[in-house]
Amino acid sequence: MGVREEVVPFVAAAVVFGILVAFVCKVCGVSVQRAVWSGIVPAVILIGYFLYFFRDPERVPPADESLIVAAADGVVARIKEVREDKYLKTDTIRISIFLSLFSVHVNRAPISGKSTFKGYFPGKRFFTFEEKSSDFNQHNEILLEGRTKCLVNQIVGPVCRRVVYFLDHDNPVELKKGDRIGMMKFGSRLDMYFPKSDVEITVKLGDKVAAGLTESGGTKGGCKK
Repeated sequence: MGVREEVVPFVAAAVVFGILVAFVCKVCGVSVQRAVWSGIVPAVILIGYFLYFFRDPERVPPADESLIVAAADGVVARIKEVREDKYLKTDTIRISIFLSLFSVHVNRAPISGKSTFKGYFPGKRFFTFEEKSSDFNQHNEILLEGRTKCLVNQIVGPVCRRVVYFLDHDNPVELKKGDRIGMMKFGSRLDMYFPKSDVEITVKLGDKVAAGLTESGGTKGGCKK
């Protein structure tokens, strides 16, 4: 299993934190041995967590191009019919996936096609399990166009508000279903919008899904029920 290179500054920060803890303990009169261990233990715990958080497993999506896969790991928190007038300009079905602090946070393309980065939008600090976070929190907007269209919003909450789109920000990029598109840090939500007339949704509320693997539905005429 691979680890994203973005982990490096977090590992460095954990090491610095451990050194500072050891230094403070020594200044406060703790023995050298106890001060060293007081720094090592939290640093090792933090490094272990960061390596786990930034893990990036290889995944092979289903070959059937009519199938749509989840764009993020986590739990399906919402399935809702909404009007999307900014890009899709039609009635859509929005699937919201909630990611915990222990989920894989690398995001993947739910369909094959052209991926266009539509922009980064600063926002509020609502917790991502709240419905209003879809509209008001900090997020990236990504439009994918293939057998159908899909608007992907990478949404982050009040902690470590950081969303990343790995690909070219200025030009469309051709992707295959399951290709990596970005990452969110730490604990977040991902929304996928699909034209209601184009797709049949098979995932259910509360389902645990894996990016690039779990079938969320399919384009009409080719969906496995």
